[in-house]
Amino acid sequence: MIVFGSRGSDLALCQSRMVAAALTAATGEEVRIDVIETRGDRILDKPLPMIGGKGLFTEELENALRDGRIDAAVHSMKDLPVCDPDGLTIGAVPERRSPHDVLICAPSAVDVDAGHMPLRVGSRVGTSSHRRRSALERLRPDLQFADVRGNVPTRVDKVRRGDYDAVVLAAAGLDRLQLPIDGLERHELPLDWSTPAPSQGVLAVQCRADDQRICELLAHLNNPVAAMCANAERDVLYRLGGGCSMPLGVLVTPQGSTFRMQAAYYSNPEHGQSRAAAVFADVTGEDAMRLAADVADQWRPMVEAPLR
Repeated sequence: MIVFGSRGSDLALCQSRMVAAALTAATGEEVRIDVIETRGDRILDKPLPMIGGKGLFTEELENALRDGRIDAAVHSMKDLPVCDPDGLTIGAVPERRSPHDVLICAPSAVDVDAGHMPLRVGSRVGTSSHRRRSALERLRPDLQFADVRGNVPTRVDKVRRGDYDAVVLAAAGLDRLQLPIDGLERHELPLDWSTPAPSQGVLAVQCRADDQRICELLAHLNNPVAAMCANAERDVLYRLGGGCSMPLGVLVTPQGSTFRMQAAYYSNPEHGQSRAAAVFADVTGEDAMRLAADVADQWRPMVEAPLR
């Protein structure tokens, strides 16, 4: 019996069950899922950037791994610190799902003449992500943005109740949950409008680095291309010294024998910067990690300096 640890949210459990089922199908091993509450699950009255700190949704799961209470943990890869914690490693990166951000909108807030961001003037949009807010406010300064917390179904319900005209969510989470959005509308945001967070849409299965048996079993689930692209995206974040609240978007996609990297670094008003400011890159090359190093080298001087 292999024991997986999971957060208790609908999405975390859904993702853990998907990976557990795939592991059983590939290896014949039975899997049990134990629910473990994290700090990010307990603190629901503050925006995520205010809570801060590394391992907001992962630290308790990592402690359970080290203690031997669980054998593996499934994470949204973008929640993981960019460096492997002591004694732990990523044993598998399954196939990636959509990296897009999506708007979930109340029909009364939709303006079909507003293009890829079809919201009427002055709509109230819920997001706790600096990246998403800065990206969208550059394009639609007329919108009102407000922090939103809670799991995916809770955020969708807040649109139904009228707390927000729309919320911004990751397409991959919605797709994995197969969450009904009856009475609401879903609009996918173009990647060059809202460049996704590094490794958005990617899952990571974490285990103990010295557990050879589990590492060998998890290798059956690993998708080398998804892992390479996600690692290059996260390498930009690492080289810039950022964490999950850095307003950075990076997406690497394979294109035949080359890779394309789309990246965006947005201004952060908490640092006294203009929200209209941003820098962008769209580059291709044969080595995804080389692309990451080149983009990070160009942008590193801007990280501590105000963007204008």
